Amino acid sequence: MSTTKYIFVTGGVSSSLGKGIIAASLAKLLQARGFRVTIQKLDPYINVDPGTLNPYEHGECYVTDDGAETDLDLGHYERFLNVKTSQANNVTTGRIYQSVIEKERRGEFLGKTVQVVPHITNEIKERVQLLGNNGDYDIVITEIGGTVGDIESLPYIEAVRQLRWELGDDNALVIHLTLVPYLSAAKELKTKPTQHSVKTLMESGIKADILVCRTEHELSDDLRTKLALFCNVKREAVIQSIDASTIYDVPNMMLREGLDTVTLKKLNLTAKNEPNLQRWNEFLQRHKNPKSEVRIGLIGKYVELQDSYKSILEAFIHAGAENEVKVHVEYIHSEHIDSATIPERFSKLDGILVAPGFGERGIEGKVDAVRYARENDLPFLGICLGMQMAVIEYARNVLGIKDANSTEMSPDTQNPVISLMENQKSITNMGGTMRLGAWTCDLAEDSIVGNVYGEKTIAERHRHRYEYNNSYKEQFEKAGLRATGTNPETGLVEIVEIPTHPWFVGVQYHPEYKSTVANPHPLFVAFVKAAREHASKK
Repeated sequence: MSTTKYIFVTGGVSSSLGKGIIAASLAKLLQARGFRVTIQKLDPYINVDPGTLNPYEHGECYVTDDGAETDLDLGHYERFLNVKTSQANNVTTGRIYQSVIEKERRGEFLGKTVQVVPHITNEIKERVQLLGNNGDYDIVITEIGGTVGDIESLPYIEAVRQLRWELGDDNALVIHLTLVPYLSAAKELKTKPTQHSVKTLMESGIKADILVCRTEHELSDDLRTKLALFCNVKREAVIQSIDASTIYDVPNMMLREGLDTVTLKKLNLTAKNEPNLQRWNEFLQRHKNPKSEVRIGLIGKYVELQDSYKSILEAFIHAGAENEVKVHVEYIHSEHIDSATIPERFSKLDGILVAPGFGERGIEGKVDAVRYARENDLPFLGICLGMQMAVIEYARNVLGIKDANSTEMSPDTQNPVISLMENQKSITNMGGTMRLGAWTCDLAEDSIVGNVYGEKTIAERHRHRYEYNNSYKEQFEKAGLRATGTNPETGLVEIVEIPTHPWFVGVQYHPEYKSTVANPHPLFVAFVKAAREHASKK
């Protein structure tokens, strides 16, 4: 019998209540008590992964070391726990059905009628227990996407019901995150939506063990007692999750509420120690008490939805705390950049980050932003497409190649300084076919990035199809745009920088994916430091 314990986090009443943050916060507390913990996300949509989804639909697509394109909640898991996730940590309905259909085609169910129960639910149960079976973790927390009552979530809920029965009461529990809304006209909190949500869960055969209640106002003792009585949970298992100024406050809030204590009691576990959150709280102290501030312009084309750049925004928080600086991020839509008004608009900035993206929309605005940063000695960081825009800008305005472009935006360009990777040219399928996951990169010693990393070789996560065209490398280097990072296997350029500029770096990879509270990414730390120095000169 497995010694791994399983915690399932479901949501009710409304989406976007923060299941991922609650799961990550509980995991942080359990980790701080000495347990080995990981978190996985079960997403009910039929896409095999979020790789082909527009960021407006689903926020950013997070990439793991092993090349999985996953839900952005995995970013929260890594940032909180400082533990790497993998393909096994994110499962979608599309992946479940794809696997079952492939098994059926291979004849594994020969003679059987393949059905949601037991075949789909068995596949879900296998995926849930995959992380627990190898003995690496004491506790596996599984977040169920969507809201209880959704049609698409039903197979997951049924799989959880079966697992609880199979594993036994001491080895599995269900945390139900719900909303307790405040009616301003009546000036009171209402428990009825939560009661209905718990009832819906019970109709599926699952009793919630712990209620976590999202609220804008403090829950009174009477209200907690009422919730416990009508939702059939113990009084100590009604946990308040009041709105916080930052997601990084939530572990401490859950500690005060005793979420970890009631969880361990229910799972019949004895903690090895009291939660040690010293490093976490040191980070929080620096984050909340900055000594100065900087203003960074984030140039992107999905700026209306902050979740599109979630990992970048969190990396700025980590790097800001490391520098004891408050980073104000100013969102600038690349489609709305007018070269005539750039000087006035950008003069207030202390740094520019040109963000990742796909397609030709808003490209010229990004090129104009790079040019301003280069010509005005403004600290610059270009990520993925942002690095490619830096290359195009330099080719056009320094090398004088006016028609320089990427074959992504202009397939017939005569000067493709950015072009499709050779091994991508025969690919027709869009999902999961980019250069993905961790790739190594050799750094030039006497370079900005060499000093930033303090290492000769690094490994960073990628998600792209188009690359720096090495045919132009000699021209660029002679003109002052230096390639300071290359992939040792392919020779492809991963990093460009301008040595004569105060701080100008473009990277083909996504450093934001690896920034955590415990280990802020060195590239973001150095960029924010450069912005702080620029601000002090102003």
